[in-house]
Amino acid sequence: MKPVVRVARYAPAIEGWPAGIPLRIAMLTDFHCCEPFMDARRVAAVCAQANALAPDLIVLLGDYLSGPRFSTPPSGSWAAPLKALSAPLGVHAVLGNHDYNDQPRGEPTAVERALGAVGIPVYINRAVRIEHAGHRFWLAGLGDQYAYLPHGSAQQAGHGVDDLPAVLAQITTDEPLLLMAHEPDIFADLPSRVALTMSGHTHAGQVRLFGHAPVVPSRFGRRFLHGHMVEAGRHLIVSSGLGYSGLPVRFGAPPEIVVVELAGEPRP
Repeated sequence: MKPVVRVARYAPAIEGWPAGIPLRIAMLTDFHCCEPFMDARRVAAVCAQANALAPDLIVLLGDYLSGPRFSTPPSGSWAAPLKALSAPLGVHAVLGNHDYNDQPRGEPTAVERALGAVGIPVYINRAVRIEHAGHRFWLAGLGDQYAYLPHGSAQQAGHGVDDLPAVLAQITTDEPLLLMAHEPDIFADLPSRVALTMSGHTHAGQVRLFGHAPVVPSRFGRRFLHGHMVEAGRHLIVSSGLGYSGLPVRFGAPPEIVVVELAGEPRP
């Protein structure tokens, strides 16, 4: 199969992960489904490429809708192609800031309902315990940190539905905790209990000139721009995502599927 987007691979040595128990995670984020740039055919091709990577677990990290300028909303069901995603430990999702457009507080969003309709659970400050190869770990999803931030405003805390204390209160064992969080900003405030955080949102700047990203949608600037970062023993992986925001242009920040390999040599 001809690759649709590049594949970025990381193998973080996270604390507490059992030796010799490999886990492969595929991260897909920031589809920004629309016509013509991320239509159903392209989404289906991305999903087929992700399945071909043989992940044990697939995580979807938000911003499924809201395309760039010069685009129109997707025709038909934008979520239908996602139903093809398959992994032994399931497909798990969080929402992004663009998935709350014009949504009254306290009500399920249209995106959440669409994902549920194709069998993909959405995590909003929720954690589950997963068994894998005789061991267990926790997978949690944080509510979006900027869900109700006024359009066009600089990103600032206090406008989200995130509740980190509520997430941590659900963790009842000392097994490794993996966190899905659309925006990487939460990483600055995480305790050491969170071994790995998986995020998108930044698009790696979307346009990078000589390695510099002029615009980064983060209150930390370029600190959590893209890739694998380690701070105080905690690991963060930020994907550049798949689609476009603002303008349908990427330069120096190509779209990607991220593969995370835990405890073991990378598989083909």
